[in-house]
Amino acid sequence: MPTFVTSSAADLENDLEILNNALYFEHQGIWAYDFAAGKLSNTDVGQAVLALALENQADHKQHRHTLALAVRDLGGTPVQPESSYDLSSYLDKGEGNLDSDVNIAKLALALETDAAIAYVTEASKLRIPSLIAVSAGIGSIESIHAARIRAAFNSLGVKIPVVPSTIMSAENRDLWILKV
Repeated sequence: MPTFVTSSAADLENDLEILNNALYFEHQGIWAYDFAAGKLSNTDVGQAVLALALENQADHKQHRHTLALAVRDLGGTPVQPESSYDLSSYLDKGEGNLDSDVNIAKLALALETDAAIAYVTEASKLRIPSLIAVSAGIGSIESIHAARIRAAFNSLGVKIPVVPSTIMSAENRDLWILKV
C-alpha cells in the first residue's frame, strides 16, 4: 500500500470523500453479487454466471479492503456497508433483471460498466498522486469484469459484438451494456 501524502486539508477532505464514495459502491457490488446469487438457477448457465460472479466478487472484496485501508491511512472513517441497496434504476431502464440467469448477468454487466466508468472519472478528481494509481488500478479491474461478462455471453452462445471503442466512458456506456 503506498504512503499517502497530501499538501492541504482540502486535498485530504476531497480524496476522503472520493474514496468513501468508491467504498460505498464496492459494498454495493459485494451485496449485489450475494443478493443475485440466490436467484440463479442450477442450470449450466446459472452455474457459469455464479462462478464468474464469485470471482468478480472476490475482487470487489479486495477493492473494499484496499479502499478502507486508504481511508484509515488518511485519518478518515470508512463508510460501512448497508443491509441492502436499491438497484431499481438499473431494472427500470431494462439494464438487467433478477428474473433469469441471463438477465442477472446483464445486471452485473451494467454495474461493472458503471464501476469502471466511475473509477476513471473519479481518479481524475483525486488530488493525492498515489491515490490516482490506486483508483486507476481498481478501475482497470472493473473494466476486466465487464469484458469477462461480455466474453461469457459469447461462450454461452449469445453472440455480442466487440465494443468499437478504445475506452469505456459515460459517452459510450450504452455500447457496453446489454438490455433485457
